[in-house]
Amino acid sequence: MEQAFPASCLAGLRCTSCGATYSADEVHTTCPACGKVLFAEYDLARAGQTLTREPLRSRPWTLWRYHELMPVRDPASRLTLGEGGTPLLRGERLGQALGLSRLWLKDESQNPTGSFKARGLAAAISRAKELGARAVAIPSAGNAAAAMSAYAARAGLPAYVFMPEDTPAAMPA
Repeated sequence: MEQAFPASCLAGLRCTSCGATYSADEVHTTCPACGKVLFAEYDLARAGQTLTREPLRSRPWTLWRYHELMPVRDPASRLTLGEGGTPLLRGERLGQALGLSRLWLKDESQNPTGSFKARGLAAAISRAKELGARAVAIPSAGNAAAAMSAYAARAGLPAYVFMPEDTPAAMPA
């Protein structure tokens, strides 16, 4: 049933500073025109045609249930370790202490790599794989490095983690 839906409604990349646009099929780390950050743009009208309650009910409770709004076009490139679908927990006592009648906490520690970083790195490494990356790298001494390494291993890609020299010995993931 899931194959009936578009793999992604990714339309392109737009610079957050100068507004220049680029194809999502090209590899860019920053805007070639001004060096600033590029954001993914999606065809939300097209996504709205298929991303409705009924199809969502039948999809797995993972990050990829929202694949129309993810940057990976080819379903075969989607990597997963079971991320997403983490529980919402009632924070009753904390809510009372803060004067809130209802407080819910999202327990992202239930992701396979122990943090919310699993979500972003699942998408990033999937996209890197789709674009033909031969290796991936990240500057991190913590959860992002652990998540990138896990998803790179799933993709069969070498992973390189760069940490500052003064990172405490107990810190590396």
